Amino acid sequence: MSAINFLCFTVLQLENISLSLGDRDLLDNLNGIINTGERIGLVGPNGAGKSTLLKIIMGIQEPDSGSVNLSNGETLGYLPQDGVDPDYKLTVIEEVETAFQELFDLEMKVKAVQEQLADTDHESEAHEKLLERYGELQTQLESSGLYSLRAQVEKVLMGLGFRESDFNRSTQEFSGGWLMRIALAKLLLKNPTYLLLDEPTNHLDIESLQWMENFLKSYPGAVVVVSHDRMFLDQLTNRTLAIRRGKLSEYAGNYSFYERKWEEERELLINAQKNQEKQLKDTEEFIERFRYKASKAKQVQSRVKQLEKVDRIEVEDELDSVSFSFPTPERSGQIVMKLDQIIKKYGDNTVFEGVDFEIERGDKVAVVGPNGAGKSTLIRILAGSEPIQGGERKEGHKVTTSYFAQHQAEELDLNADPLEIMMQAGSGEKESRLRSILGSFLFTGDDVFKKVKVLSGGEKSRLALAKMLLSPANFLIFDEPTNHLDMSSKNILQQALQQYEGTCMIVSHDRSFLDPIVNKVLEIQPGKLRTYLGNISYFLDKKREEEEQKNRDQDTSTTEQTEDRSLSRKEQRRLEAERRNELNRKIRPIKQKLEKVESEIETNELRKAEIEELMAQTDFYDDNDKVKEVTLEYEEIKKKLTDLMYQWEDYAGRIEAAETELEL
Repeated sequence: MSAINFLCFTVLQLENISLSLGDRDLLDNLNGIINTGERIGLVGPNGAGKSTLLKIIMGIQEPDSGSVNLSNGETLGYLPQDGVDPDYKLTVIEEVETAFQELFDLEMKVKAVQEQLADTDHESEAHEKLLERYGELQTQLESSGLYSLRAQVEKVLMGLGFRESDFNRSTQEFSGGWLMRIALAKLLLKNPTYLLLDEPTNHLDIESLQWMENFLKSYPGAVVVVSHDRMFLDQLTNRTLAIRRGKLSEYAGNYSFYERKWEEERELLINAQKNQEKQLKDTEEFIERFRYKASKAKQVQSRVKQLEKVDRIEVEDELDSVSFSFPTPERSGQIVMKLDQIIKKYGDNTVFEGVDFEIERGDKVAVVGPNGAGKSTLIRILAGSEPIQGGERKEGHKVTTSYFAQHQAEELDLNADPLEIMMQAGSGEKESRLRSILGSFLFTGDDVFKKVKVLSGGEKSRLALAKMLLSPANFLIFDEPTNHLDMSSKNILQQALQQYEGTCMIVSHDRSFLDPIVNKVLEIQPGKLRTYLGNISYFLDKKREEEEQKNRDQDTSTTEQTEDRSLSRKEQRRLEAERRNELNRKIRPIKQKLEKVESEIETNELRKAEIEELMAQTDFYDDNDKVKEVTLEYEEIKKKLTDLMYQWEDYAGRIEAAETELEL
């Protein structure tokens, strides 16, 4: 039976979809409607059947029963989590254009008719028929959009992070993540009525992610997306379908709306379960008490039958209730790591030339930037696993580093099981505690006894991450730690990192995961680094302001150039002088504020240095009251310095923008 029946519906309809895996009902009589133009988040715990449902809608997998009904003329487009298979003989542009083969076939038909016309007698009836056919095909071709196709292809590819120089490179040169982007480009350009996306954000950087968000918001068809990126779902979706225990529930809002509603429902369910358990207990006690009393035999039998018919309320465990905290690390020196004039090359390709960077104790840094700019290269240099061609990497006093990257999953003992891997980490945790931690990373029940060699790539990554979290290191480095985690697992890791007392750097595009953790953002653009003192939201706001200012400056420059051409040179000089004076008047009070902040920073830095010198003295910790007083002052100074640096960057940015305007 085909999973797609082309009937006269104006919507995509799921009708009584059921699928069992062994003795487990994965999908149990699912019904639902997807209207054209909707933005839907398909959510649920890992293993709930989200990806399976998308495959059933596509007709890739057959359900045990039920059907998917689609109206005539409406089309489906699907992006799987992995497994895309491009033609490695083609360039990037050529591979994307294969999505429009029917248009190129039409173009070939037009050319074929042209050639036939040239070889046919112009006075003949055959020529007249060919001419009529040529006109029909040419009209189709002109209305097909083929002539504007290349511009659309380039626009989408650049939005997804490709450079113009990538367009004519072979697809064979690109990693799996970039091949997924090529597949996504093909899908977006085909413009299907229903767009089904399974974890589309996994291989995107923040810039590409924002571009795709904006693209999908204005997409003319319906979008159904499976994602563990909370902010992406909240920004894009206006309806949520949740799969839990085989059932499909609908919520009229985005992921945060769903989460609030589900928590309310779950609370009601827990209370109902408690009431049911009490009633069942009373019934069982009655049966036990009067089981052998002849006068009560009828009532006992009645209650036995009641028990057999009861549909017991089940409430699934929530992983968010599992708490995890890192071992308390040894205190490191104030400077954790310093890169001095780093040079990094791959053959003729220079990634970094004379780059400086410093990370201090307690910093929690998000590393962002376009793919290919060098994010992973930089953190491998920081981790000490990447050789450099020049400069110096200086590790701070008593710094112990632990590094998580996807490839580390391959270093696990293939013949061990997850529980053995965790026990081998040597943390001294009890087995029950280790099993709880494994459970928070989606290893439940007998999963903890599976051999590593039979685990999927995602399962191995989660296990490598869980093992790393047992490390007492004081400098943690993560490269995309959330790619294979569901919402609950991410929440657990997020809370642990918020409470972590050491220093960490995280390469990630997951904005909602990073926001409560980080206090700095390191942006890597090709060949250069820039630090923002704040979280991801602050960074994105600053980038937006800078872009808006750049656009305003361009508009102002264009307007002024137009006006200047119509003015005399004398008049131009007068207006320019007035503009400079006006800008100087604006800058002056900001400069005064900046100087005041700089003075406060200097004063607090001096006091901070004095306290650090005091703390380094051997007899400092003899006086508990003094230790408490000085430590409190030290923490207040650090907080104040952070606030002052925010102010300094704001004032300096405003002055820089005004001075740039002056130079135009």
